[in-house]
Amino acid sequence: MTVLVDYGAGNLTSVKYAFAALGVSVEVVSDASRVAAADRVVFPGVGAAGKAMENLRSRGLVEAVRAAAVEKPFLGICLGMQVLFSRTEEDGGVDCLGLLDGTVRRFPDLPGFKVPEIGWNDVAPVGEAPASVSGGREFYFVHSYFAPVVAETAGVSEYAGVKFSSMTRKGRFWACQFHPEKSGRAGLELLKEWLSC
Repeated sequence: MTVLVDYGAGNLTSVKYAFAALGVSVEVVSDASRVAAADRVVFPGVGAAGKAMENLRSRGLVEAVRAAAVEKPFLGICLGMQVLFSRTEEDGGVDCLGLLDGTVRRFPDLPGFKVPEIGWNDVAPVGEAPASVSGGREFYFVHSYFAPVVAETAGVSEYAGVKFSSMTRKGRFWACQFHPEKSGRAGLELLKEWLSC
């Protein structure tokens, strides 16, 4: 059973449709016991980190998500990647899940660059990059904050003069800043590869 964690900060419908396009049924769950019982866990996210962490705590999902990321195939998406880090500058500074070491920061305001970044951007594979991002592929991004390059970085992108982690991977633990569910064929290929890991 593949579950999609509903913690009030996810773009659930489009993610569910993307898996359906691959012939995979995804169950939307919002309690810790269902996350713990899952074979695979998808951890999406849109919106602000402060509210996301507040929702995770109020719904008792923090430890279930941490355990899932360590014990089973796990995919974080967009904000669902950012809150896996130790901390974010967003909302005045928020302590996050701490599964990846580092602080998520806001893009600088530079002439010629709008924040948030909205649109297609290259993802250059590094480290344990999945085959679906090899050769440099374009994926769809919507974000104002970026994750640092860390040991687990599997894909790197650049915007507003900043090189950032657009994907991280450690075995079956994957997370991406971009939206695979909005990235057309490239995104579907990445989801299909994750389903086989």
